[in-house]
Amino acid sequence: MPRKESHSRWSQRQNSDQYVKKRIAEGYPSRSAFKLREINRRDRVIRPGMRLIDLGASPGGWTQVASELIGEEGILVAVDILTMNPIKGAIFIEGDCRDAQIKGAVRSALDDRPVSLVMSDMAPNITGVTPIDEAAACELAHLALDYAQDFLEQGGSLVMKLFQFKETESVVDRITGLFSEVERRKPPASRAQSREFYVVAKRFGI
Repeated sequence: MPRKESHSRWSQRQNSDQYVKKRIAEGYPSRSAFKLREINRRDRVIRPGMRLIDLGASPGGWTQVASELIGEEGILVAVDILTMNPIKGAIFIEGDCRDAQIKGAVRSALDDRPVSLVMSDMAPNITGVTPIDEAAACELAHLALDYAQDFLEQGGSLVMKLFQFKETESVVDRITGLFSEVERRKPPASRAQSREFYVVAKRFGI
């Protein structure tokens, strides 16, 4: 498809998207904010005063929602390799979360205390080549699970974006081995044609 035609279709989809309009009206940096709001409305994983980590935070949709929900007494550490505008109530660490120094910075920001929730909206740059995209998506998912194992308190929760590939089931199997309650979610704000879905896992280590 020619680039001009592809961009035109993208623009038409954006202009007609109710969540893009809501994002603008409510002042969120991305429409993904509504995915997290919908997940939390159903699963209640974010509570006032809690400590949490937000991986793949930029441009800040999830971060802003989570910050609003935890309030001033909570601690939110957001991490992304891309830059992000400041969000009230969030500590932003710019860098690759695979880097040991970045993980150390997260630990320091939390005063070496565990968290109740790890969130990951990380996604690879899609190439359109299925084996490459599958490998990249699964690598990020396992990275988020490493953070969950390193930082979650017993009984804590995980919210993670995954993509529908064959190898994704191995990621879900690993999640199931770490958490007592595991559910798959496809919130209304997630486009039907997208491969993405979300896993909500609770009761870590129980």
